[in-house]
Amino acid sequence: METPAVRQITDSRVLAAMAHPLRRRLMDVLKVHGPSTVGLLAERTDQAPANVSHHLKVLAAADLVTEAPELARDRRERWWRLVTRGLRWSNTDFDADPAARAVADAATSLNLDRHVALARAWHAADEAEQASWDDAAFSTDHWLRLTPEELAELSREMIGILSRWANRDLPDDDADRRPVFVFVHGVPARP
Repeated sequence: METPAVRQITDSRVLAAMAHPLRRRLMDVLKVHGPSTVGLLAERTDQAPANVSHHLKVLAAADLVTEAPELARDRRERWWRLVTRGLRWSNTDFDADPAARAVADAATSLNLDRHVALARAWHAADEAEQASWDDAAFSTDHWLRLTPEELAELSREMIGILSRWANRDLPDDDADRRPVFVFVHGVPARP
């Protein structure tokens, strides 16, 4: 079953469901590893299966994950998959309701915290791990002078590049390809 690429979120209840560190991590694990059982998700997140099961139910109620019964080998085995591979929202979509806007702001903050935590974890990795990547990991920043329309164009181009890499057919060459997290933020700011 083909998983749609991106879902535009306009319901604050959906944002509230995903705005939890473990639920966000579970969604990342499903994105990277594909459909998984509660046991596999518990192992990959170092969580108790009962805790993972609870959080999957919250995500399922928000239509963020769904069961994949066709993968089960028997009636006891439960597999889960993402409903969509990516989520997108605009905080301005929630401006009419202060409570909904607070949820959107919290979800945006959690999202940024997750991005920064992943980058920090890499920089805290031991020297041997970092050396194995031979300085391939990168960080860059630039100050640009842009209009809102130009920033939107840059956004589309960056997302296009990342989508091309994410959706490419992987060569059958026995190379060790590991998950690599890439994030880009383009925001108006003051130096």
